[in-house]
Amino acid sequence: MAKDGTNRGGRRVRSGGKPDALADKIINGKSAKVMGLPYTELDGSDDLGEVSELEGNDMPNPSEYLSAMQRDGKPLGADIIFKETWEWLKNRGCEKFVNPRLLESYSQAFARFIQCEQAVTDYGLLGKHPTTGGAITSPFVTMSQSFQKQANVLWYEIFDIVKQNCTTAFVGNPQDDMMERLLSARKGK
Repeated sequence: MAKDGTNRGGRRVRSGGKPDALADKIINGKSAKVMGLPYTELDGSDDLGEVSELEGNDMPNPSEYLSAMQRDGKPLGADIIFKETWEWLKNRGCEKFVNPRLLESYSQAFARFIQCEQAVTDYGLLGKHPTTGGAITSPFVTMSQSFQKQANVLWYEIFDIVKQNCTTAFVGNPQDDMMERLLSARKGK
């Protein structure tokens, strides 16, 4: 640390080798720390009285804005992406490590990306300049790239949590299914 309070020198952030996934550490026999959630063990000898039927709440309900109606009268569809991604996380036992707000942000960004790609398909890659009338790049292309970048950044954050905490080897990526849906939506028109 310099006199003016800035950090200088040292290694760069995110430089060097990436850490191994938890599943790889376990397979290779290396020591690995599995994050556990705190719990209190109950003694069954206490008199619990009358036992009521408990109903579990498996998946958190996605916020309403993820399924809000758009101006074209269609729902956004981010709630479907939220549910599919949450199921993917649950199958790997990592749903409790991912903040639902992070999952909602990813779902919305990816749904907006799909929406922009649909607009590019409908209206084309070129637009009309408002003052000169000349051909310009469609604003939907720029928005699509922006939403795709945002979705990818959020996905890498989610995937990193899964990679660091998943104890079983996994194959597959829910983004592959989303891209398949995007491509099949284009064929349907």
